[in-house]
Amino acid sequence: MKLTKKTLWLGFALGAMALAAGISFWLHPVSYFNEFTYLRESLNGTESSSVTVEGHRMHYEAVGPAGGPVVVLVHGLGASAEDWLNLSPYLAKAGFRVYMPDLFGYGRSDKPADFSYSVRDEAGAVVGFMDALGLKQVDLGGWSMGGWIAQIIAAAHPERVRRLMLFDSAGLDERPAWDTNLFIPRTPAQLDQLEALLMPHPPRIPGFVAQDILRFSAQRAWIIRRALDTMLTGQDATDKLLPKLKMPVLLLWGGKDQITPLEQGQKMHMLVPQSELNVFNGCGHLAPEQCTAEMGPVVVKFLKQ
Repeated sequence: MKLTKKTLWLGFALGAMALAAGISFWLHPVSYFNEFTYLRESLNGTESSSVTVEGHRMHYEAVGPAGGPVVVLVHGLGASAEDWLNLSPYLAKAGFRVYMPDLFGYGRSDKPADFSYSVRDEAGAVVGFMDALGLKQVDLGGWSMGGWIAQIIAAAHPERVRRLMLFDSAGLDERPAWDTNLFIPRTPAQLDQLEALLMPHPPRIPGFVAQDILRFSAQRAWIIRRALDTMLTGQDATDKLLPKLKMPVLLLWGGKDQITPLEQGQKMHMLVPQSELNVFNGCGHLAPEQCTAEMGPVVVKFLKQ
């Protein structure tokens, strides 16, 4: 009888813990998803660390053999280092040492109130990141806004970039045809519109998850707005910089990209005579994440040339 009571109490305790965990997940699903991603990366051998750049903490992830050729990958607007989770293992398995920083304002890096969050200043911070780790020359890649940042680095410091990779990149002096306010969604309907811009046939987001995503969006809205405001001035456009690039350039584009349409990739290809353009039909702006099986081997081949 005594054992039965203990068993009952244990059952109640486990039930209460499961209920508490369920309520916590329902209230804060994004945090759970993030922790699951961090765990997945850790199990895949991805390292997590940080350095000090311009007096602020910059978090980064690294994967691949320590002595391998260095690749630095720069994420896009509102994103983080984790967005390279699907692509980076291809490079690591090919023997490359891959560094993926969180730009200031994003992921687990500091979010200084006095930083401009312009692509030019973020580019300076990435160069500072490379200096902090002693990375003299790298193969550099950037996705969307990260591609814009990578172009600025390659133009300003050509001796630091062996090869340049631009994934569905922004940077040209072209006004977006879509509502840029959607990058700061305030309602579930706006979140659905953003998802439809980012990918073909987006999955349905459960209501409780959408509400938590909107809560996170509101917390960082000032950063996104500050970055967008500087980008929309066109002052850092790269139209005149691209023809001056001398290093090999790989352009990788989702054929159904609505954020930076394929026409922009084709224009970049024309502006950079030595560039190679690869189009992934059926993929949208999130091609590096969702079409990695097709893209990974192309990137590895380019880097091994």
